[in-house]
Amino acid sequence: MRKNGKLLLIGCLVAVIVGAWIMIFLQANQEKEKPNKGEEAMTTNVYIDPKIDLNSDKEITVIIHFKTKPAREAVELAKQKGETLSLEQAEQDVKESHKRFQADVKKYLDEEQIPYTITHTYTTAFNGVAIRLPSSAIKTLLQSAEIEAVYANKEIKNIPPVQPS
Repeated sequence: MRKNGKLLLIGCLVAVIVGAWIMIFLQANQEKEKPNKGEEAMTTNVYIDPKIDLNSDKEITVIIHFKTKPAREAVELAKQKGETLSLEQAEQDVKESHKRFQADVKKYLDEEQIPYTITHTYTTAFNGVAIRLPSSAIKTLLQSAEIEAVYANKEIKNIPPVQPS
């Protein structure tokens, strides 16, 4: 009788373990099938802020980060790699990245008659643009080879230090 009890206990443990593995497997597959706001375009090797709802037609302003590094950063990175890159050439590379992006915007957004406004360009500490467009149009814009990342545009405030009283 004791032997049968041990076998029953072992059988129950095996069933619980197998059941747990099946549940984990099913949950993992469900999460893969469930589209997240920003994950649809992740296959393009472009980071998209998960706060951006790519399925919405609401107009938003996003920050587009270009793959081309800002001039001073590019020069420093080249130096670290033992390569030579003049500041003038790096600045020209930044200008050309903006021209290519402008051409892509015209090609992909104008062609689809998608309204947009480039509200700011960044070239110094950051290379990219701020652009206002329907959130769902970001998927179309991702065809541009210039884009490294898309971030939600949010205001960041510096909190002054507390003064001792």
